[in-house]
Amino acid sequence: MEVTYRYARQSQVGSDRQRSEMAFAPDLSRPPTFFVGELKDKRRFREGMSCLHQVVMSDMRFQPKNRDDYQRWLADEEVRLLAEFSEVAKANRQELEAVQADLARMNAVASEIMAPYYKAQAKYFNYLYQQDIDAWYVLDPVITVHPDQVFFECFSEDESSYGKLSCRYDVFEHVSEQAFGTTNIDYSLGLYQEFQKIRDYRATFLKIDPEGFNIQTSGSSGFEEKKIDLPESWVRGFLQVSSAMTLPMVKLRLQPMDIHNLCLHLKRKKEQTGPRAMKFELLPGQPIRVVMEPWNEVIRFDRSIYQGDTPRTIRVWGRRRLLILERLLPVADAFDVFLLEDGFPSFYIAHMGAMSFTLGLSGWSANDWSRAGNFDLLAPRDAVEQTTSQKVYDALAASHLESAASLAARLNLDLSVVKSALAQYSQLGLVLYDLEMDVYRLRHLYNAPVDLDEIRFSHDRERKASHFVQANLVTVEMMARGDLGAEVSGCVLDNGREHQVALTIDRDQRLINAQCECHFWHQHKLRQGPCEHMLALRLKSAGGSL
Repeated sequence: MEVTYRYARQSQVGSDRQRSEMAFAPDLSRPPTFFVGELKDKRRFREGMSCLHQVVMSDMRFQPKNRDDYQRWLADEEVRLLAEFSEVAKANRQELEAVQADLARMNAVASEIMAPYYKAQAKYFNYLYQQDIDAWYVLDPVITVHPDQVFFECFSEDESSYGKLSCRYDVFEHVSEQAFGTTNIDYSLGLYQEFQKIRDYRATFLKIDPEGFNIQTSGSSGFEEKKIDLPESWVRGFLQVSSAMTLPMVKLRLQPMDIHNLCLHLKRKKEQTGPRAMKFELLPGQPIRVVMEPWNEVIRFDRSIYQGDTPRTIRVWGRRRLLILERLLPVADAFDVFLLEDGFPSFYIAHMGAMSFTLGLSGWSANDWSRAGNFDLLAPRDAVEQTTSQKVYDALAASHLESAASLAARLNLDLSVVKSALAQYSQLGLVLYDLEMDVYRLRHLYNAPVDLDEIRFSHDRERKASHFVQANLVTVEMMARGDLGAEVSGCVLDNGREHQVALTIDRDQRLINAQCECHFWHQHKLRQGPCEHMLALRLKSAGGSL
């Protein structure tokens, strides 16, 4: 997917003894979006932006050891090793030793000559990763200006972590200019380094530059353009985050010291073998306990009581990504933790007065949002007419943010219909679900319209499910509706074999439990989304719409 960003200038941060100004250059290919305000809570803003940078830098993928030195040594020793194995006569030994001595001298000279090259090569790649991060990632951060707050979003290098910094208007002393909307901002490592200079005693201004929209006319050479072949995995990952947020989750309230204890344990110990899970043990009315595997050491949070009604045990992986939150510990008031099931994503929201930082983590580090977490397939999927969906979207666009219940009451529509319509637009990158405030927000992820025909099926399993229904290979055997939702069972004929399928769908039309006889379900359960047989049965029972 090719995306073009157009900036009037580069983003800049300037500071002197009395004043700091952060001027972000917005993407001029989008509708005008700008904001100018003086920061009041400077220290928390600095730490929040630094955490966003840590998310962008985060890469927990396996990094193989560099064996170049060993390979060069082996090549140097190859002649000697072969000679030792093939030497059969003493008469040749003196000649061989002379040749080896000459070869050793030549290798020493070659190593001396090549040493600066190898050193410069290693230094260059370290520079690219540590200093010129623009050479390693391609997606500029997304910033949205809304009537109640300004928020920044970003994605990690390994596509397994999502970060969102929300700044309500109480963060600012006063706001002089603003235009609501979403834009990309020109960002570089130099900006991050300038953020570290923000101090409480300096007046600090956040400026999403409104002047850039009036500098020159369209097509002028004064614009800086970035043409990026944006990987579909980045786009897909952003869309999956919002879908995962809408699923029913267990909510925990933790204190900053609790997160500190987790980070301290992770920094003091390095696991050599599995399992590497962090197991939450939740008993109603009891302090939350976390078991750190494989040592099975228990961390008990005496000030954090589980408020749920039923006992739960939930294991999450990729726990070292929690170290991203370390910088927020001195400035955070509390943390809300949202958990699904074993191996599912988890969300951590740091409350910092009028700011909040949301960290979304996929099931484990190698299980990135884009490839293995098809949570849009679990989202509400009631049949919604196009005119009704457009009506819901237009109502949200008028207010920029609103809860599903409020939209349903205002439009006189069923709540499940509204949520299904919003889920459709969420999967198109036009709507974002705000987990902290339980509202849907207008947020256009792209700077160009999306071809609906190209993304009708967001996953190959959806396409297969649609084919099963069209070929009349799906039979609904039982469908019972109750106060808590619906139970559906049936069979799907796939390659001459019948698969028995059972679904549990809650009142919000979310798939909360399912079983199938296929290999995909036995291997992954619902950690990678429902299989094509589950989707086909749901499609058939819903009357033809996923």
